[in-house]
Amino acid sequence: MKKFINDVANVETEMLDGMAATYPQYVKRMDGLDVIVRADKKADKVALVSGGGSGHEPTHAGYVGKGMLDAACAGAVYTSPTPDQIFEAIKEVDAGKGVLLVIKNYTGDVMNFEMAADMARDEGIDVEQVISADDVAVEDSLYTIGRRGVAGTIFIHKIAGAKAEEGADLKEVQRVAQKVIDNVRSMGVAIKPSTVPAAGTPGFELAEDEMEMGVGIHGAPGVATEKIKPADGIVDELLEHIFKDKDYAGKEVALMVNGSGATPEMELLILSNHAHKVLADKGIKIYKTLLGNFMTSIDQAGASLSLLELDDELKALLDAPADTPAMTVV
Repeated sequence: MKKFINDVANVETEMLDGMAATYPQYVKRMDGLDVIVRADKKADKVALVSGGGSGHEPTHAGYVGKGMLDAACAGAVYTSPTPDQIFEAIKEVDAGKGVLLVIKNYTGDVMNFEMAADMARDEGIDVEQVISADDVAVEDSLYTIGRRGVAGTIFIHKIAGAKAEEGADLKEVQRVAQKVIDNVRSMGVAIKPSTVPAAGTPGFELAEDEMEMGVGIHGAPGVATEKIKPADGIVDELLEHIFKDKDYAGKEVALMVNGSGATPEMELLILSNHAHKVLADKGIKIYKTLLGNFMTSIDQAGASLSLLELDDELKALLDAPADTPAMTVV
């Protein structure tokens, strides 16, 4: 294993210190906690808190800032943050209008965030939650009961964050977050697995002529090991799974072409190019395309496609200003 690290035991804390040192205009780290919060806490707004295991950067801390998250809680690599960390984050960012938790659908995340929510309610803080579950590959996995939350979660951070920044109340912010969840679907593929620093070896094995279809974000195998095919064929297969789950024909959508951490932009653009052609052929209008590393799996070579059906409300919130380390909308 070759990585730019010092001590395996310090990867997460040095990463968070690096985030705070690199982006002080956006974020700061809570003392003694694996929690990143907005550098300029905004008063009189609903606060958004999300989080999960490290290794998905820029998710989640990269989306802390104006128009998106108010706090991000980091667990160890591919491991949920603890309830105490989440509870402290909730208390830190609550500005009197309540807190919305954006939780990806993994058993540890759901359990720990819900425990933290109960602790916060006992302190008199108004807390609601939504659970992201956009992955069409599997209904259940080693980590979930039901569908996994993957890259489509970024649309929730952006759109619900914009609604909160407007000054909407907690129920309205929760409503629009759920609207995103109901209308977004994702599917992923990998051609090289990730290596967790503490493990030192890849999470699964692929031959040079193989790809793993239906991967999640935690370095585990997907639903099928297949012979690798040209990029256009991979896009066709990803979109076929998405279309089986939700009919986007005749709709207007946002398309996310997400890299898993080690996929060059050149290759993401090739995937995007064919996705645009397929969607056009099906009468699906692309309102906006987001391309890049939004939710990664450390050094995995892979990608995912996400489609979000839009209406006028969601388009306006998607376009609303945001200023964070990983996403800026002006």
